[in-house]
Amino acid sequence: MQSNSVKCLTLGRDERWYLVHALPRRERQAAAHLEMQGFRPYLPQITRTVRHARQLRTVSAPLFPRYLFVRLDLDRDAWLSVRSTVGVSHIVSCEGRPIPVPVGIVESLIEHCGDRLSLLGDGLTRGQPVRILSGPFADFVGLLDRLDQNGRVRILLDMMGTAIQVDLHRSTLAPAA
Repeated sequence: MQSNSVKCLTLGRDERWYLVHALPRRERQAAAHLEMQGFRPYLPQITRTVRHARQLRTVSAPLFPRYLFVRLDLDRDAWLSVRSTVGVSHIVSCEGRPIPVPVGIVESLIEHCGDRLSLLGDGLTRGQPVRILSGPFADFVGLLDRLDQNGRVRILLDMMGTAIQVDLHRSTLAPAA
């Protein structure tokens, strides 16, 4: 479903990206139905690990829950039908006209992420230097000591000549450059 929109980065002369608000947990359904009607939707997704019933699963979820983008030429396309598409709540608009997403936002998402984006922290290995992105230790660099199945990591920070252990969630880390 997404591959057509990702391949075609260049917008037509009067085409712009618009934001569509979907019904709860119906983003994929909305994108599929928009595509069946001839529209070109883009639903950026993120790959993440979830725990359910003591099991870990890697799932694909929308990057922006309840939102997706659709490419339209308001003069050419029957954009009013977007509102009545299965899975769509409404198209973001002002005074009855859809509001275009600023140029470059969606194109940048497509260029950098394609259809899937992985959360920071994926692919980390023990002993690797990592940078802490948020919290009281933001911008500190330490060594990755331990990863567990719940998404928790232990970092060893060198403070005043001593290795201090700090436990964090893996999404707050990035590989140190």
